[in-house]
Amino acid sequence: MIIAVAGLWHLGSVTAACLASAGNSVIGLDESPELIADLTNGKPPVAEPGLADLIRKSVAEKRLTFAQDINAISEADVCWITYDTPVNDEDVADVDFVLNRVAKLFPVLRKNVLIVVSSQVPVGSTSKLEEMYSKAITDGRAQFVYSPENLRLGKAIEVFTKPDRVVVGTRTAEARARMTEILKPFTNNIEWMSVESAEMTKHALNAFLACSVAFINEVAALCERAGADAREVERGLKSDIRIGSRAYLKPGPAFAGGTLARDVTFLSDLGKQTGSPTRLLSGIRESNLDHKDWLRRRLSDALGALQGKTLAVLGLTYKPRTDTLRRSSAVEVCRWLFTQGVRVRAFDPAVRNLPSDLSPIIQLCPDARTALSGADAALIATEWPEFTALKAEDFTATMAAPRVFDPSRFLETALANRDISYFAIGKVGGSAGRAG
Repeated sequence: MIIAVAGLWHLGSVTAACLASAGNSVIGLDESPELIADLTNGKPPVAEPGLADLIRKSVAEKRLTFAQDINAISEADVCWITYDTPVNDEDVADVDFVLNRVAKLFPVLRKNVLIVVSSQVPVGSTSKLEEMYSKAITDGRAQFVYSPENLRLGKAIEVFTKPDRVVVGTRTAEARARMTEILKPFTNNIEWMSVESAEMTKHALNAFLACSVAFINEVAALCERAGADAREVERGLKSDIRIGSRAYLKPGPAFAGGTLARDVTFLSDLGKQTGSPTRLLSGIRESNLDHKDWLRRRLSDALGALQGKTLAVLGLTYKPRTDTLRRSSAVEVCRWLFTQGVRVRAFDPAVRNLPSDLSPIIQLCPDARTALSGADAALIATEWPEFTALKAEDFTATMAAPRVFDPSRFLETALANRDISYFAIGKVGGSAGRAG
């Protein structure tokens, strides 16, 4: 089977590599010549464990090729839409960016092509594409399917090749049969539904996760004031069979990036358009924004005036095991610290060079201990496994004042030291190794 994958950022490069690993002939399409050149040489746009090796292997075996010219996909049996949907600082998605690029593909697609949409777009977008391509659908030249992406940075290949389940929205038995064949190497556990239900499932899933994060963080703030421990409360919740051990309930930083917020915004906007109240959904973003003040408040409480202080930031990437800084909460914090007159020194295992806009703001250090040296406080911003090798002595021996802000308690056990002032979300304290 010949499969074209259109749009080759994280979702697209993972989708192309995994489909090729299953024995398909895959053509990756993107407008960026630099991206095409990098992928052809086995360099993905975002660091993802195992992805570079998977790409190189499939390219070497001639199952995977990359192209900038849309005519390269003219013989594809399937066109998988994986364009990254841009999101602005207000979490509003540029949906037309995706729809316009898909429309450009229509003239070159072969008869009876199956178009699988996985880009993050609002419910009703697949119908819009069908309207744009209605004559081809009427003539039997194309069918549309919506299958929401379900990847997670740092675990994307595992999630794609060994999914818990895959959601697929179809309109015809033929489209269902073709998707069954495509997904057979990965799973038989497919949740079949209408196209609109599949689109809505993606929104609802991310909104539910966002709601869970906002909920537990509001509870954590109350725990600090009531003398309770939010991690113990978390354990009490997850041990209830009605909630479960895998619930998205872990006190920690506000959620960042556009993924969750984008779907919350989609649903809130849909509520406004249809006159349906979405008071709970609309409050999620406000709650999340309020929670970002935790670190700012705690830093000011512990350090007083921030002007002239030095802060060590451990971790800069959006998530561990990746190298993307896009929409990273750590970077957002660094920008704020700079406006407060703080000298920011940082280390991240995946970051060797900073973008030009961050170089004046952050002093990048070669290792964690160098970043900690002489610092008035340290922030554990990204939970890199490498940081678990750090000991309490690395903080007490090198910092000007061993104050550690570890919002999600990633290093709580390692830093249980009476000489360290340790601050974490959802627990009273802050001195002599007690969380705050």
